[in-house]
Amino acid sequence: MFENMRLAFQGIWSHKMRSALTMLGIIIGIASIISIVSMMKGTNEQIKQNLIGNGNNIVEVQLCQDDNPIQLDYQSVPNGVSTISEHTRRSLMDIDHVEGVSLYTQRQYSNDVYYQNQSFSGNVNGIDENYLNVYKYQISVGRPFTTSDYTQRHKVALLDEKASVTMFAGEDPIGKTIEIKGEPFQVVGIVAVSSKSTKVINSYSDYHMYADNGSGGTVMIPNTAWPIVYQFDEPQNAALRADTTDNMTQVAETASEIINASFPTLDTSKACYDSPSIKQAAQQLQDLSDSSGKQLIWIAGISLIVGAIGVMNIMLVSVTERTREVGLKKALGAKRGVILGQFLTEASVLTCIGGLIGVISGLVLAKIISLLTGTPTAISIPAMLLAVLLSIVIGVISGVIPAVKAANLNPIDALRRD
Repeated sequence: MFENMRLAFQGIWSHKMRSALTMLGIIIGIASIISIVSMMKGTNEQIKQNLIGNGNNIVEVQLCQDDNPIQLDYQSVPNGVSTISEHTRRSLMDIDHVEGVSLYTQRQYSNDVYYQNQSFSGNVNGIDENYLNVYKYQISVGRPFTTSDYTQRHKVALLDEKASVTMFAGEDPIGKTIEIKGEPFQVVGIVAVSSKSTKVINSYSDYHMYADNGSGGTVMIPNTAWPIVYQFDEPQNAALRADTTDNMTQVAETASEIINASFPTLDTSKACYDSPSIKQAAQQLQDLSDSSGKQLIWIAGISLIVGAIGVMNIMLVSVTERTREVGLKKALGAKRGVILGQFLTEASVLTCIGGLIGVISGLVLAKIISLLTGTPTAISIPAMLLAVLLSIVIGVISGVIPAVKAANLNPIDALRRD
């Protein structure tokens, strides 16, 4: 084995140009695969962050019917459901990879909010003390809710930036009074999303992906004040912040199971707590991954076939050039297996070196493309190892025919050739 390796390196070094041409096809093929994999992995990671995580890794678990969140303005509360208990909230906090939990009630696309007889169509949320921290909201103007706002059920409200613009059109909303179902609520603050969790919007299509489907924004009130304008003991949603985007699906499944188990009389065949947005996004990512994988298989297959053909052709030329060398070795007693092993080892070493150079070239190429086009990239260690392994396999496969040809040479005929 070591003798074959020594002879392989000796043969490569003594025929530098031929060896370089042999490796060129492999280098180009592997470099193409690595650069494509790096860009696809980087793009998929960015899409995953944007599509599922939206920059803040929030998992929303909602009371659903037929895989859609129940709209309590139009649907009745299912039997066996009430508010989520403090014990259940603590159980949610104990889930692995969960950094924060908030419980809130919500009316989507509510038309119950008015300012000076001007109606507002958006979301109304009854939030607990943890809501702003979980969603990484920051108070941009005014103040947050205080402990007394919760304990004394003060009729105060926070607006997100979109709701502020929708209702007040440039006016300072702080101190102004809005009406929710006829009850006066004083605006005490405006919230903004932390810059660290801002959704990535680079194009018009991205805008449509993240647009709030026509919502005019969100009005937030203390959850203790919720029964003043809506139902008492109303089912809540749970918002959990996962530590990473990769763990969001696991967190969603575990949280749904815990909340459903906390309502033993709930008929889960009719309604249950679930996270449909995470399921939908995960399915979209799976479809994207499957499609990308199929494309990569085709690209990799074509690249490697071209590289293998190149290696085989040049190795056949090598056998022809070294006919006298092979004949001399066989005349001196070299067995057929020795000749076979020598040429297979040489082909494998050549393609292995070509694979390593191809991996490095592919990473450099991906980085250059990323700098020129802004396409994100990510290094895939398994892809790099697989590329080198494939290059060795290609060397063995493409070297079989030339090696067999060399091993089958008749030493007398070989020595007679010029």
